[in-house]
Amino acid sequence: MHCFKFKKDVKLFEYNSITIIFAHKYMKNLQLNIVISPDLFTKNPESSVLGQKIVSKSIEMIDDLGFEDFTFKKLGVEIGSNESSVYRYFESKHALLVYLMNWYWSWIEYKLVFATLNVASAPDKLNTAIAILTEEVLEDNSFSYINEVMLNKIIIAESSKAYHTKAVDQENKKGYYKTYKDVVERVSAIVLEINPTYEFPHMLISTVIEGAHHQRYFSKHLPSLTDVRKGGNNIVRFYTDVVFKTIAN
Repeated sequence: MHCFKFKKDVKLFEYNSITIIFAHKYMKNLQLNIVISPDLFTKNPESSVLGQKIVSKSIEMIDDLGFEDFTFKKLGVEIGSNESSVYRYFESKHALLVYLMNWYWSWIEYKLVFATLNVASAPDKLNTAIAILTEEVLEDNSFSYINEVMLNKIIIAESSKAYHTKAVDQENKKGYYKTYKDVVERVSAIVLEINPTYEFPHMLISTVIEGAHHQRYFSKHLPSLTDVRKGGNNIVRFYTDVVFKTIAN
């Protein structure tokens, strides 16, 4: 649901896990707060400088070391704090990875909401949504302690480890993957605006997301498996073409 609240010249827009505050009626100042479910942490890392440092440095280290070689002990050394202080925020590195995945997809949903809010045409909305899901990620200065470029690399290379686990069904019931599912649901709904009889919108959009991630990874490490060309925007163009031709049939 959308919830608008007005207080003098401040408008508060809330959507699911996203809170956007438009300050001053011409929106010269934008304060954005992405709220993550408290089920995903022991103590909210946004509540302290140390918590933000844990999130920020963990993104750098997972990007550098890989998830397997990343440990809370190594993280503690890097942030100049005890390993036990990290456990006060996250019960395990799996929980931290799930938190990062949820933050990322909440951020993507914010981008989808913001970019399509005043777009009337369903094809235009879908075109914008596909671009957001498949384009190269740039850093968003709205968040001083999150490097979205590094986080995107982690999502591409490591996020499947958050749900390729024996506990996936129990964690799904607890809402661990809700933000990812919300993004798929949001874009699937746009597909159905264009073609209400299309049978596989969720399969199509989740395939676009995962496929685009594979192509980004291949372009960096296994280039013979892709047709990505520098400056060609080929991944966005390819999946835009696939989606529109698929739902037109």
